[in-house]
Amino acid sequence: MPKKLIKLVSWNVNGLRAVLQKDFFESIRRMNPDILAVQETKLQEHQRTDNMLSFDSYNSYWSYSSIKKGYSGVATFTRLAPQNVKAGIGNPEYDEEGRILETDFGDFIFFNVYFPNGQMSDDRLNYKLNFYKDFFAYTDFLKNQGRNLIISGDYNTAHNEIDLTHPKANEKYSGFLRVERDWIDEIIKRGYVDTFRLFYPEKAKYSWWSYRANARKKNVGWRVDYIFVTRNIIDKGWIKEPFIDNDIFGSDHCPVGIVLEF
Repeated sequence: MPKKLIKLVSWNVNGLRAVLQKDFFESIRRMNPDILAVQETKLQEHQRTDNMLSFDSYNSYWSYSSIKKGYSGVATFTRLAPQNVKAGIGNPEYDEEGRILETDFGDFIFFNVYFPNGQMSDDRLNYKLNFYKDFFAYTDFLKNQGRNLIISGDYNTAHNEIDLTHPKANEKYSGFLRVERDWIDEIIKRGYVDTFRLFYPEKAKYSWWSYRANARKKNVGWRVDYIFVTRNIIDKGWIKEPFIDNDIFGSDHCPVGIVLEF
């Protein structure tokens, strides 16, 4: 029986309307994913256009912020027909910000997540840490049922010193605080695997750069976009070719991805 090959890509576009003006469709055609997760769409439902909803045989599924316009939001574009799609995890505190899409394809459940940024205030840092706790409690329930989980998105945390250019200078700032990094340690202990780091344990490559001081041109960046999978997927040998595509522009983030073969 022929194997399935499925390419998955995750990209924080930092405003879908903005990136549409910057070769978005050309970039997607070049990468040619079967499933594309985008974060930070910054859209409300009525602002979607026909070319956003369906292009190149993709169907789309959306989650929006209901508390603030031009904020957060995620969308998943897929050529594969999902068995079920769910926005959020049933917790209004998180779901109202439009940060989570769960798409069940039978063989695996794919999560598209825009994890909170904790830089604005102590309250937002606590919100971010609680989001980690409650989101992974939700996914643990599915993991413990034996489901194959893929959790893609902007985690808004660089895990280790290899994951950003200036670790010492940033260790007191949200995004590289020890308390945030501890959560990445925790999910790894629970059986989730950072696919890129599994294949490239010593490779310094980044997925986000500040718009200031020519950071991207100088490659002064952070790796904050990840695709984590449950250990059962690794054990089955499904993961091929994790990548970070630094040659795709249009956002302050670049796409990250994997290929599944099963």
